[in-house]
Amino acid sequence: MKKFIFTLSIIVILFSASNAQYKKYEFRAVWVATVANIDWPSKTGLTTIEQKDEVIRILDLHKKNGINAVILQVRPSADAIYKSNFEPWSKYLSGIQGVAPDPLYDPLEFWIQEAHKRGMELHAWFNPYRIKQSLDDSLAVNHILRKHPDWGWAYGNKVYFEPGNPEVWQFVTNVVADVVSRYDIDAVHFDDYFYPYKIAGKEIPDSAAFEQFGGKFYPNKKDDWRRHNVDTVIQKLSIAIKNIKPWVKFGISPFGVWRNSREDPIGSETKAGTTNYDVLYADIIKWQRKGWIDYTMPQLYWRENHPVVDFSTLAYWWNDFSYGRAMYIGLAPYKINKKSKFKYWKNEKAFLSQIDLLRSLQFINGFGYFSSKHFFRKDLSKLNKKTRKKYCRFPAIVPPMFWIDNTAPLAPVNLKLTDSKITWETPEYDSDMNKARFFVIYKYSAKQKKYLKNVINIICITGQTEFILPEKDRKGIYRIASLDRSNNESQLSDIIIVN
Repeated sequence: MKKFIFTLSIIVILFSASNAQYKKYEFRAVWVATVANIDWPSKTGLTTIEQKDEVIRILDLHKKNGINAVILQVRPSADAIYKSNFEPWSKYLSGIQGVAPDPLYDPLEFWIQEAHKRGMELHAWFNPYRIKQSLDDSLAVNHILRKHPDWGWAYGNKVYFEPGNPEVWQFVTNVVADVVSRYDIDAVHFDDYFYPYKIAGKEIPDSAAFEQFGGKFYPNKKDDWRRHNVDTVIQKLSIAIKNIKPWVKFGISPFGVWRNSREDPIGSETKAGTTNYDVLYADIIKWQRKGWIDYTMPQLYWRENHPVVDFSTLAYWWNDFSYGRAMYIGLAPYKINKKSKFKYWKNEKAFLSQIDLLRSLQFINGFGYFSSKHFFRKDLSKLNKKTRKKYCRFPAIVPPMFWIDNTAPLAPVNLKLTDSKITWETPEYDSDMNKARFFVIYKYSAKQKKYLKNVINIICITGQTEFILPEKDRKGIYRIASLDRSNNESQLSDIIIVN
């Protein structure tokens, strides 16, 4: 008998340990880039039906992989994949900037509807300053640069807005605020492109703007002026977003190194030639510390034991600078290639070990993949398989942000079982902030009395008010919880028993 109890105890311990890796609250995102048709649409000139079919295919695959947030590039080059009040239709839709989809539809609205239907957040990804990917690109007749040619300049083979021009600050703020006010997005997202990455032997052509807008305030300190310009845009956007919809998050995915330790005592033990602070003029941790942004997701697209920018070194460093806000990490599945000259990237094993490391760090609560198209590669089928069977076996809830709101919504009501479908009604809510937006479906046996909200009991997160029972192993007790816009979770609903 003692031997039986000892064996049973070991089994329980092993079961608990095997499920410790699964987080109930974890940000799992994927970037969907529209610039240069990287991820979507796969090429220009697709019909509306073809574009929508690709959206469905992308979302269905990532839902299976456990993704709970899609970061969709909605403004790739001072143009829009939505009906904008300020900028022309993106050329990455039709092939010509300013030409609407035909038949007409709103791609952003379609993405939002389909993502939310699947219980996935939609983060609208904007590039604040890029105007042209190439000097040869033509601008639509209604493009803002045609009206205000002094607002931008060419650097290398690209054209950018002048980040120091107050009119540009307001224009960028207006563009983002327009989307926040008209669309049910979950977050505004910026990547690493602030001031352009430097080109050897070429100076950024902003001397005239410095004299006009910053010289008297920052005499002989152009770098400080540049950082002030980016700070100002971030702060203005933060205020504008929250004034319109307090629940809409603001996130930044910066270059992976803030500063090296040789440049700053609190910098990372790295030797990066480019840094956010000194080259891109983006003082990321200042924004996090001051609460201007809700999350940071640095792009750590490097391998373990990299001689200049080691992955673990940077992961531990960013873990120490969350300042009580959300911290996620950007990962690079695009580097996995059996022909890589680095053994580290020849298969998915080392890449998945990066997720293991992130899950061991206290203040890092998720990750994002760059980018979507790589999960459709045949040579990465093992990555999809291991993601589904092990790393993201159970659905996860995007971590709540208590500084935005910490009031839980009410549980779903009027649950009904009809044939093979459970339906329910959205509970009452006293504000848009606490409206039930997603629903968590829990399933367990009749004998289970404790830990009812354990992650291993979650079988689905959905944005719909119905759930189709699984074809196999459908017997059990089902209960449902509501998630509001900040992902606060309600109490459990009444039970539905399926015999």
